[in-house]
Amino acid sequence: MVIGYTAGVYDLFHIGHLNLLKRAKQQCNYLIVGVVSDEQVMKDKMTTPYIPFEERLEIVKACKYVDKAVKIPINYPTTEDAFRKYQFDVQFSGSDYVNDPGWLKEKEYLERHGAEMVFFPYTESTSSSQLKVLINKKLV
Repeated sequence: MVIGYTAGVYDLFHIGHLNLLKRAKQQCNYLIVGVVSDEQVMKDKMTTPYIPFEERLEIVKACKYVDKAVKIPINYPTTEDAFRKYQFDVQFSGSDYVNDPGWLKEKEYLERHGAEMVFFPYTESTSSSQLKVLINKKLV
């Protein structure tokens, strides 16, 4: 069985999130999705999610492509941490991270341990960041 893993905030769940989960599930038998906690979002992105963690987790759990949705522990948020815990075969991410040095380091770690990282094309039409800008400008 091929076990896949992906992670994200999934704030203001939209078609880009759905595309990522659908494409990931097409390439594995069992898909684990890590959802970033509110605390981690505030720490890393210096912003508060619009949708509270518990609601975001429930939305992700309800997606038919997801076999298991989990909270990413604030003290263990990295790919290496997730790999040690879940021993997945492949991690999926959006192509917006394909040249990111941190993500390339994570990719190398996975390859050294017999797993791989697959980048899917980023959905250009919609992003949570774009939606938040429109909401803040009261354009939506």
